[in-house]
Amino acid sequence: MTGRALPTRFYLQPTLRVARALLGKTLVHDTPAGTTAGRIVEVEAYRGPEDRAAHSYGGHRSARNEVMYGPPGHAYVYFVYGMHHCVNVVCQARGVPEAVLIRALEPLVGEALMRQRRGLADGPAWRLCRGPGTLCQALGITRAENGRDLVRGSLRLLDGPPVPARATARTARIGVAYAGAHAARPWRFVVHASRAVSGPRIRP
Repeated sequence: MTGRALPTRFYLQPTLRVARALLGKTLVHDTPAGTTAGRIVEVEAYRGPEDRAAHSYGGHRSARNEVMYGPPGHAYVYFVYGMHHCVNVVCQARGVPEAVLIRALEPLVGEALMRQRRGLADGPAWRLCRGPGTLCQALGITRAENGRDLVRGSLRLLDGPPVPARATARTARIGVAYAGAHAARPWRFVVHASRAVSGPRIRP
């Protein structure tokens, strides 16, 4: 799939701005099995050491989250609950561990391959990438993609028309109750009319 990749400078904007701007962009993954791609319709921002919901809270640094501290515009992929991969976009300059989790996509390319990977021969296409774990399964994203350059790699983000503000909504993040008051911060951004959104499609 061709198109203009988002430049590195895109990821150096404030992380909340990056998160909002990712709506409508395209995530592409080229693999030996084929190319899959989807339009981003749901994301969540995680803002580093001061954010109790972030893997880098308190300055935590380990082999698992080291990519968060690396250069911007790279993929941070982690494994959760012993069964799901999740893909994040690293933001900010090297040493500032902030990222945006991609939570849902609308399939654009490679639906048959997505169905094969998901084991879903039937049903609407919007279910294929509805959630951070299922979109990674559908696109074949694993820890092997951790640290990949999203500007020029086989896993990349392509530019697309901005989504109008009236078509989006902000909500609290999902599944981070352990973060206490930080869980209520409105750092989840969605295209509210998309059926692929994995949680509540709250109207703006």
